[in-house]
Amino acid sequence: MNDDHPSSAVDVENRQHRSWLDKLSQILLREPKDREQLTNLLRESEQRNLFDANALTMMEGVLSVSDMQVRDVMIPRSQMVVVKEDEPPEAFLPTIIESAHSRFPVIGDTRDEVVGILLAKDLLAYMAAKQAKAAEGGEARFNLRDVLRPAVFIPGSKRLNVLLNEFRSSRNHIAIVVDEYGGVAGLVTIEDVLEQIVGDIEDEHDFDEDTFIARITDNTYSIKALTPIEDFNEYFAGHFNEDEFDTIGGLLMREFGRLPKRGEMCTLGRFRFKVLRADSRRIYLLRLTLLSEAELQQESAEGC
Repeated sequence: MNDDHPSSAVDVENRQHRSWLDKLSQILLREPKDREQLTNLLRESEQRNLFDANALTMMEGVLSVSDMQVRDVMIPRSQMVVVKEDEPPEAFLPTIIESAHSRFPVIGDTRDEVVGILLAKDLLAYMAAKQAKAAEGGEARFNLRDVLRPAVFIPGSKRLNVLLNEFRSSRNHIAIVVDEYGGVAGLVTIEDVLEQIVGDIEDEHDFDEDTFIARITDNTYSIKALTPIEDFNEYFAGHFNEDEFDTIGGLLMREFGRLPKRGEMCTLGRFRFKVLRADSRRIYLLRLTLLSEAELQQESAEGC
């Protein structure tokens, strides 16, 4: 009798698997006539527990990516973190460390002159050589052009699904976006595209799940958009109204009047917020800069 139990368990599992496939097939074979009907069918399937909410989010993200263009998710030109080709490593290393990015456009005289891409890891060999030479009383030499990778240029009108395929085939992770006149409009990374499908992608620079505010320097902080306004006010001696919105992300949504894109900034009093991570559904992470009195005087009174 005991020998029959494993077989019976397998039979039950197979029947459940066939039942799941049959239900999904029945739904998908209803042949939706347009995108809206397809989305409704997917949401109905999620409600029937054929798959979970995370799977539904990714499916909807895949559908939206085919309709989106590079200009919809790119980092604007003004917000690009760049390295100047004529600067020594000591001049741009603080920028690389503070931004915590892995790839940087290298420019000539202006941001329209992108001469290549610098990978942060390519500086490791120089730093090791510098330490070794210093111990010997010498000095390490560094030529930025020796480690530059070619820059890829794409139009802002390129579809995100097309770009994702190009990223995969070329194993490239960053592209420079140009406008119709050949000027640099911004940049886009493979992470920017993938986040439209899977939502926010956490990396090694994210802080603990239970932490809302992380100090970076004396006047800059990383702030989660879900930070309660009450906690923000207490931490920074702020005076934001807690009645209308519960979180800093909600407050910024009101100030922008829409869902802001990554790289956009908003100044509220002495607080300057920059959107570090956001997708088509919500804001995730912000960079907060506490402005000095001199910087406050230079700020426009128009707000966001």
